[in-house]
Amino acid sequence: MNSRSEGASVITGIGVVAPNGIGIEAFWKATQAGDSVLDRVSRQGCEHLPLRIAGEVRGFDPGTLVEDRFLVQTDRFSHYALGAADLALEDARLAQADYADDAFSVGVVTAAGSGGGEFGQRELQRLWGQGPRYVGPYQSIAWFYAASTGQISIRRGLKGPCGVVCGDEAGGLDAFAHAARAIRQGSRAMLVGATEAPLAPYSVVCQLGYEGLSTDDDPERAYRPFTAKASGFVPAEGGAMFVVEDAESAERRGATVRAVVAGHCATFTGPHRWEESGEGLSRAIRGALREADCAPEEIDVVFADALGIPAADTAEAWAITDALGSRASRVPVTAPKTGTGRAYCAAGTLDVAAAVMALEHGVVPPTPNVFEVCHDLDVVTGGARTARLRTALVLSRGQMGSNSALVLRRGPESAV
Repeated sequence: MNSRSEGASVITGIGVVAPNGIGIEAFWKATQAGDSVLDRVSRQGCEHLPLRIAGEVRGFDPGTLVEDRFLVQTDRFSHYALGAADLALEDARLAQADYADDAFSVGVVTAAGSGGGEFGQRELQRLWGQGPRYVGPYQSIAWFYAASTGQISIRRGLKGPCGVVCGDEAGGLDAFAHAARAIRQGSRAMLVGATEAPLAPYSVVCQLGYEGLSTDDDPERAYRPFTAKASGFVPAEGGAMFVVEDAESAERRGATVRAVVAGHCATFTGPHRWEESGEGLSRAIRGALREADCAPEEIDVVFADALGIPAADTAEAWAITDALGSRASRVPVTAPKTGTGRAYCAAGTLDVAAAVMALEHGVVPPTPNVFEVCHDLDVVTGGARTARLRTALVLSRGQMGSNSALVLRRGPESAV
């Protein structure tokens, strides 16, 4: 995935459906401002559950972007994916006519953790409450983790390499590596990303088993990683999709390169073993830097995973220091997700969207609701910070022990 070699992968389009905004511009405006949209969970059926605070997507009408025949076949997490894919293709100015002559050169890869929980719960309630005749035929596919990949490829006529990454929460970043591999093997472009909808009652109950889930009922205190008062994370829904293209193909069609996908690496350290996870995350960072042909001192900003579990935060801080050396205490570190919630597999993709915009604008967004940092990291708090940004490091970890690191370089068209 080396950005300085043939077969480089570049991001040319971004589509976002997030708790703090629909579309990349709205998302970036809120992210840059440090807006926190965490609030009480309002979904029907969740009122009596211990989870109080989450990041809900509001104001998203899937019917304005997606045809009814696709909506009835899919769960909310796929609605977000279908909408975000449309926004990404529009941003990249990549129309179906552009690949009509070779639909096998464009594919789709997504990541998902919760799948279609809301759809599945509704159909199972019909099964046990009314009988099997009341269960719709799409129950067999709408809950499945691969549903978004399949529906996007069908709807957009994409016949190239398609897949889904079931890689724990780090899968959102891992999907970029899968896309880059497909491009090295000859694909022109890939739709890449992750979306989640984990706020249905059944999905919430499943999450209650996570040791790090915050049950604090104060939106300003529920998610404060890297602080002495860290009490876990709050979940979120939404996500982001990207058009990732072969650099030469993008240049031929005159596409604007928003960023270069320069390097990626993944490791595994085992479930809930936070004290031991630092070495694995450090190795992932070192591997991503090596693949990007990037020295530690070249990293200008780190988008942290920021789990909010004290032991996990300590391990992440150690990993950043171990991998970046003397640069670690000086590089700006941020976690915009503290204002929107942690969207599982989609958390990393939303960080990628924020990182691309940060590189374009020369602005490091702040970490909402975080003030007194208890680690030796330069966490950006309070307000955004201007800086000359050329290279960003995005980190992601999963509850079950996956670690992923992604290196992005600023696109050549950036005005910064």
